[in-house]
Amino acid sequence: MINDRLIDAGELPIAVRDFGGDQPPLLLLHGAGANLAHMTTLARALRPRHRVITVDLRGHGRSGDGSWTWDAALADLAAVCVQMELDRPAVAGHSLGGMIAALWAQRHPETPGVVSLDGNPPPTSPAHLPGLPEEKAIGELARLHAVFDAIEASAGQVIPADQLPDLVERQQMAARDMGANEKVWIEGFRRNLAHVDGETSIRPSAQATAELRALMNSLDLAPVYAATTCPELVVLPTRSLPEQEPFAELYEAHRRFLVEQARSVPHLRYLSLADASHAMVIEQPAVLASIISDFLTEHR
Repeated sequence: MINDRLIDAGELPIAVRDFGGDQPPLLLLHGAGANLAHMTTLARALRPRHRVITVDLRGHGRSGDGSWTWDAALADLAAVCVQMELDRPAVAGHSLGGMIAALWAQRHPETPGVVSLDGNPPPTSPAHLPGLPEEKAIGELARLHAVFDAIEASAGQVIPADQLPDLVERQQMAARDMGANEKVWIEGFRRNLAHVDGETSIRPSAQATAELRALMNSLDLAPVYAATTCPELVVLPTRSLPEQEPFAELYEAHRRFLVEQARSVPHLRYLSLADASHAMVIEQPAVLASIISDFLTEHR
């Protein structure tokens, strides 16, 4: 039976959804700007072979607000494990969740296995874009980060009440376009709505967005992978999202960098997933469930 609860993580409450069962435990982590509801389809596909626990990361969904640091996010997960009596759970995460999974693996060698679903920081240097001339790489990075600047500037803004129905309709259309479960997608959208003093905004807040962006931009996973001793699998995309097409050359170069980075760590397993973009959790949940379960079973 699925059970939603709040975990007292000390500094703030962390919302979790426990899909139940007596199979080996698996923490499943969402990406930045999402929440545990967005992982529902993948969680259901994983449930036959795992006791899946999805988590609202701090500042997202129904979890509390607090300063964003890697240490704080990892401490939140540790509190979830203790209070839910999870013995050595495996961890899988998408995007931001995948980065947290990689950091968890580095610090918890007893973990039976960790899977990152395109949990990679964005490109911030020409060195992250092999094959692009340096001058072009610098220009493309400037264009890309201008887009991220605009996204950050709009984070946490109050939504006028009369605009909410239109936003919900747009989310429904987006779900149909991506082939996502519409009910799950709308639950995810509504779960990130914050209602304070009669005003509604979308989480994460402007402060959390800025903190997350700074953390991801400064994260270097190469030494993290090198220092990890527990089994780890990185699943990489092979194509761009539609909204990434204006930066097609940049993202193609960055995918080359990610493969090179993964290859450089002998004990790291990686897979470039055919016909998958950064939205692979939506595009191929059944395939990912098999990949994750098979990898974790192999190393159990």
